[in-house]
Amino acid sequence: MNAIRAKEKIKKKRYMSEAKKDMISGYLYIAPFFIIFAIIGLYPVLFSIFLGFQKWNGLSPMTFAGLDNFRVVLTDPLFWKAVYNTIVMGIMGTAPQIVFGILFAYLLNLAFLKFKNFFRVTIFMPYITSMVAVALIFSVLFSDHESSLANYVLSLAGLDPVHWGTSEWGTKIAISIMVFWRWVGYNTIIYLAGIQSISNDLYEAATIDGANKFQQLIYITMPMLKPFIVLTVFTSTVGALQLFSEPTIFLGTSAFTRDEAMTIVMYLYRDAFKLQSFGTASATAIILLVIIVFFATINTLLTSGFGRKKRGENE
Repeated sequence: MNAIRAKEKIKKKRYMSEAKKDMISGYLYIAPFFIIFAIIGLYPVLFSIFLGFQKWNGLSPMTFAGLDNFRVVLTDPLFWKAVYNTIVMGIMGTAPQIVFGILFAYLLNLAFLKFKNFFRVTIFMPYITSMVAVALIFSVLFSDHESSLANYVLSLAGLDPVHWGTSEWGTKIAISIMVFWRWVGYNTIIYLAGIQSISNDLYEAATIDGANKFQQLIYITMPMLKPFIVLTVFTSTVGALQLFSEPTIFLGTSAFTRDEAMTIVMYLYRDAFKLQSFGTASATAIILLVIIVFFATINTLLTSGFGRKKRGENE
């Protein structure tokens, strides 16, 4: 009996050792991702939060500042101007992307449309185009000169030319159009994938019941696209609040000395790398995080209720 028990114990030890080996090998396989994430993702975030409560210029020793950095940022009129600019250009540049993205995706999915692949590639091209090239092209299109394309179009409508690079709303409109042009194709492709996942049986049944194309779009396509709309609204909100490249390249060297298009991230960059005030820059980053969470939560709640009322009424 003792010999049998000893053999059973040996088998259990071998079994447990093999299970532990499998567990360790599994952790080793996934370890590179978490190590890289900890180095280039988690550590900068934690260090930025730490810096938000320190006074540091990047060279001298850090000194604890408490909430002074947050007080300096929140009492700075330029910061609130940056918040205003970010929200305004975010709404002007990203809200139309959702509407036009759905319309473009619906048109690209029509059976009678020819050269579908060409149009799909064309509408997605701005997304993969270099941001520098995009900004240079738009700086020419929206030049302050009267002969620029934007001012020429305004002259055809009998309107006066606009100083796109220096006026308050001219700068915002030009940058918003640039953001819209660059990202509408990205949302269109996502919506197109969502539309193609909808069963044709629904459209055939609606056609038999006498529903036209517009009614099918409103009562079938839109409710079925809800998960995709929630995704694009979330990503568009986060991207709009992190607007940096477009205004920086469009305005050039004067981007950080003027407040017409100063965004929150530009304000953060100016504090860190122009004024060497890493404490207030980190405090701005923390405030930006709170703003992003706030707006993303609101947008998610609003889009989550999309289509519920109509489905309840139909039931």
